[in-house]
Amino acid sequence: MATSRLSTPTEARRSARREGWTRPRVVTLFLALALLALPFADFGLAGHDPGAALSRMLAGFLRPDFGAVEQIGRAIWLTVAFAVAGVAAGASSGLVLAPFYHLRAVRWLCIALRSVHELFWALMLMQILGISPLTGVLAIALPYAGIFAKVFSEQLDEADPRPAEVLPRGTDALSRFLYARAPLALTAMKHYTLYRLECGMRASAVLGFVGLPTLGFQLDSFFRMGDYGAASAIMICYVVLIASVRQWMRPVLAPLWLLASAVTLALVKSPPMGSGALMRFLTEDIVPAPLRDGWDFTGLLHWLVPLVTDEMLPGLLATFVVAQIALALTGALAFAGFGLIVPRVTPRWGRALGHLGLVILRSFPEYMLAYLFLQVFGPSMLPAVLALALHNGAIIAHLLGREGETLLPTLRRDAPRGLTLWGWELAPRLSGPFLALCLYRWEIILRETAVMGLLGIATLGFYIDSAMAELRLDRAVVLLIATGLVTAGIDALSRALRRRTGAGLSGQTRVEGC
Repeated sequence: MATSRLSTPTEARRSARREGWTRPRVVTLFLALALLALPFADFGLAGHDPGAALSRMLAGFLRPDFGAVEQIGRAIWLTVAFAVAGVAAGASSGLVLAPFYHLRAVRWLCIALRSVHELFWALMLMQILGISPLTGVLAIALPYAGIFAKVFSEQLDEADPRPAEVLPRGTDALSRFLYARAPLALTAMKHYTLYRLECGMRASAVLGFVGLPTLGFQLDSFFRMGDYGAASAIMICYVVLIASVRQWMRPVLAPLWLLASAVTLALVKSPPMGSGALMRFLTEDIVPAPLRDGWDFTGLLHWLVPLVTDEMLPGLLATFVVAQIALALTGALAFAGFGLIVPRVTPRWGRALGHLGLVILRSFPEYMLAYLFLQVFGPSMLPAVLALALHNGAIIAHLLGREGETLLPTLRRDAPRGLTLWGWELAPRLSGPFLALCLYRWEIILRETAVMGLLGIATLGFYIDSAMAELRLDRAVVLLIATGLVTAGIDALSRALRRRTGAGLSGQTRVEGC
């Protein structure tokens, strides 16, 4: 008789113990990998004086200068416009792909789209479209289409199948989808789209670092001029914008926001690209140099081997080193910090400060935080590790804190308070969600680590940026493919570990953790 499929977390945990994949062992494995990576990490200060740099920045940050209101206001509006248009395009494409996500070709297409960071998409699209509004919209829409397709597919699969079963025989597949499946998942889809808009706002701001006129561009400009007061004003406006997104973006107003964003971006002037840029990009620029005049296997091998040994492997090693150390630090910060926002663990004033700190840290994208730390510590791996750990640790702490609040009513009336409640009641019960969230963020941390190379940190993105700066797009594409394959591999390994350890999450926490 065939064995039945595991149906409960308890059975999954028992099976995991039999196979040796217990949660403590997985955590120990990741901590060991982080310790092994430490000797390969470059945490040097590169001649910088962190104290002096930090004091100059803090002096400016404590006196925010909103004098450049026109510049800041335009950057804020363009940040919103790029995010709204990009997320709308990504959500629409993802909704079309979601019903077919079970097909291997569609699934692999979505994996390929979402495994490449928005900044890398922007750099590639600039070779075809230049620094144009369409570049920014597509840079957000393409990876988000893959993400939306995956999440929408999961939400459709979780919908109650019974309404579709009672439809008359002969009802076509499109009608079944529109009338029996999609309406049941619509609420979850709306919630996730709003959450993804927050992510799109962060992505839109970061696109400014590669030349698009969003908040990142203004922040970079003010830092280069040493105008920390104006930079402080930018960051305050940015945090308020992200924190208030659920107030100003209402479903009923979404069409108006989309229309206003489309009109705004259509009016943005951009330098024209030469005719035939797309065809040249596809038939010449990204074709390996030895193959442009015909098939030359020996030449291709001589071209590929130095690229792999001198750039790809060192870049991947540095990416893994930063990602594994950052993942371990992320877990430590999240596990230690989630109690800051849980009632009966922390008093009201402490929870208010905890919420404020987590909102600020998770509002700033990793790239922007790394940029700030780079001004203090110089170009080493330290800014990347700190940025990745603080941002992702704040996200996981926030989600764990919410899960912890839902557990409070289930505790006995004489349950302890403070650290005793955190250590003896909440921490053991949240070990599964904690591990699941860390594994969910693992693939994201690796993807973000690769893009840190654009800041001069020697991860894979450093070599991609160098190849693009030299207009050697064929080399850049090979390195991007390597990035995508590694990211997809980590995603598959993460899913396998979650399944083996029985680590799971509630539906909304799961989609917000991805």
